[in-house]
Amino acid sequence: MTHDLLDDHSPLIGLLDLQDMRDTVSALHAAFDEVTAPGQHVLHTFAVKAASLAPVLRRLGGLGMGAEVAGPGELALATAAGFPPDRVVLDSPAKTRAELREALAQGIALNADNPQELDRIAELIDAGPGTTGGHGPIGLRVNPQLGGGSIDAMSTATATSKFGVALRDEGARARVLRAFAEHPWLTRLHCHVGSQGIPLERMAAGVRATHELAEEINTALGRRQVDTLDIGGGLPVNFDGEETDPTFAAYAALLRREVPGLFDGRYGLVTEFGRSLLAKSGLILTRVEYTKTAGGRPIAVTHAGAQVATRTVFAPDAWPIRVAAYDAKGRPKTGVPLRQDVAGPCCFAGDLVARDRALPPLAPGDLTALLDTGAYYFSTPFAYNSLPRPAVYGYAYEPDGTLAFTMLRRAQTLAEVVAESGGDL
Repeated sequence: MTHDLLDDHSPLIGLLDLQDMRDTVSALHAAFDEVTAPGQHVLHTFAVKAASLAPVLRRLGGLGMGAEVAGPGELALATAAGFPPDRVVLDSPAKTRAELREALAQGIALNADNPQELDRIAELIDAGPGTTGGHGPIGLRVNPQLGGGSIDAMSTATATSKFGVALRDEGARARVLRAFAEHPWLTRLHCHVGSQGIPLERMAAGVRATHELAEEINTALGRRQVDTLDIGGGLPVNFDGEETDPTFAAYAALLRREVPGLFDGRYGLVTEFGRSLLAKSGLILTRVEYTKTAGGRPIAVTHAGAQVATRTVFAPDAWPIRVAAYDAKGRPKTGVPLRQDVAGPCCFAGDLVARDRALPPLAPGDLTALLDTGAYYFSTPFAYNSLPRPAVYGYAYEPDGTLAFTMLRRAQTLAEVVAESGGDL
């Protein structure tokens, strides 16, 4: 049925398995329920950047998720999706005074990235309730400087990372202790070691370092000022096959072994998973428009390229994805695999989603699916060549076994492309 959604005007769509999304969210909650203390407060937030589509966020909120936002646009999306302030966390390394004032006024949780931002927050709070309208929980992001993973761009706890207070820099730890002593409203610690390309053991080490710092702060102050640990960062996703590896259960069990004090009930917990919640629930489906050869290499030209698979095209070694082949009726293609390139529509030579990949021979009218692309890919498009953003559909089976589709984002019209590019000015 999905092939019926493709035509000359919409040769590319995104698809999200809504039941698989529900199952994955349920697995996350069950994994932490297994290790947390009775009554321990845990807020699982979804990193909005991983799927910035209001209908998807609304469904996640209905499944008990909160929202982690990075900037005013994502905060507006979370608000539009119905997340209440006490289930929203704002993280960003470049918040303006206006953004901080708005966050304080709304009462959402706010993590300061650096001492200068902390000073700004203090100024706004000291200005009084008339300025801020009160405020929600406030934390400080720290960087334990544990090193990177296999993808430099996704490693947020390196020695020179742009994020957080670098704890191993000279005098940094003392400055953190002083900040908590001077600001009794500072009650959270936030750490984000990374996600894709980061081994679980290093993520657990980051959580352990954050927990140890919280204990040190509370001991030094003689009171339980730090009451919540925000252990940001998502799980890496297995893009090589169908298996979900690692699982939330494996990660929660590892944290239980490595940081037992995290689960004794003395601290509230916040998580910020994104890619690992949706990647395997989604795919991008497109039509093969032409096939050709160049230098003896077969090439299938499709409508899915850098505009939806930006990371894969520009960093193919770090972000390879699986490609599946179907005929025009949506049936799996057969035939002796042929090594070929799968190209996108963008006007530069490197616009390839698969290079020298063994696939059944592709022909015009066939379909290709970019698998494990439910996070970031179709929801964070790249406006190269002013290509319209594709429609995104959720799908699920009805009780009678029929497959039903739900619109999650309409395809962008050409008129909208022109208007967005200043055509009405």
